[in-house]
Amino acid sequence: MNARHDALPFSGRNSFTAVRRIAFVEPDAMEGGYVISLRSARSGAWARRGIENPEATMARIDEELQRFVREALVRGVPRQRIGEALQTAGWPPEQISHALDAYAEVEFGLPVPKPKPSASAREAFLYLVLFTTLLLSAYHVGTVIFELIDRAFPDPAASAVGEEWRVDRLRWSVSTLIVAFPVFVFVSHVISRSIRKDPTKRASGVRKWLTYATLFIAASVLVGDVTTLVFNLLGGELTVRFILKVIAVGIIAGVVFGYYLWDLRKVERAP
Repeated sequence: MNARHDALPFSGRNSFTAVRRIAFVEPDAMEGGYVISLRSARSGAWARRGIENPEATMARIDEELQRFVREALVRGVPRQRIGEALQTAGWPPEQISHALDAYAEVEFGLPVPKPKPSASAREAFLYLVLFTTLLLSAYHVGTVIFELIDRAFPDPAASAVGEEWRVDRLRWSVSTLIVAFPVFVFVSHVISRSIRKDPTKRASGVRKWLTYATLFIAASVLVGDVTTLVFNLLGGELTVRFILKVIAVGIIAGVVFGYYLWDLRKVERAP
């Protein structure tokens, strides 16, 4: 796995204009371990030296960036100019935005840091329960709808041998919904109440990771759903029962995907 990081510049000490060096941390293929490559933003000359702890080195670089941004804000330098200087030095836009967003845009004599969201074991537990019950509910809603469609439009080629199994599957899905969906609603209420008290929790890392995982699952289901529809369309095997099932899956996955995508965008737009 290539461990090379994005371009990371160092700021000159106690100077807003002297963003002088760009650093890359990468594995040393010859001797093992890691090396840090430094390039002067002015002369273009490169220098390399070995490091034992790349994570700690990158953390120090991030701290240097934070000090640079804070000092520039103390001197009254506009945020746009700070961003332009860092971008000229080689910082990626995401890193620049993150560093500037660490300080609130309020009228005060010193830069006011924003509170940083922290994930607790309780928060991780709640989000795991939330998304697990969401996926269970979505899956079993689909199972119930499929069974209702099969009963409304029975397949003449289906045998009566599997009727008992279908009844058991329907009973199991209904039982799961009776338990999982109320838990999902309750945990959603608990998390929403917690976010209203502390809005920074909306930017929780656990929440983002699980939301993106849910988006990935929903997107995969949507792609598979449309692919199956096209495959059967090309084969001339479309039936009312099949079309209704495709529509049901598309609606369930689309609602989940649309809601959590909207939620993520709302977090990104939040000040």
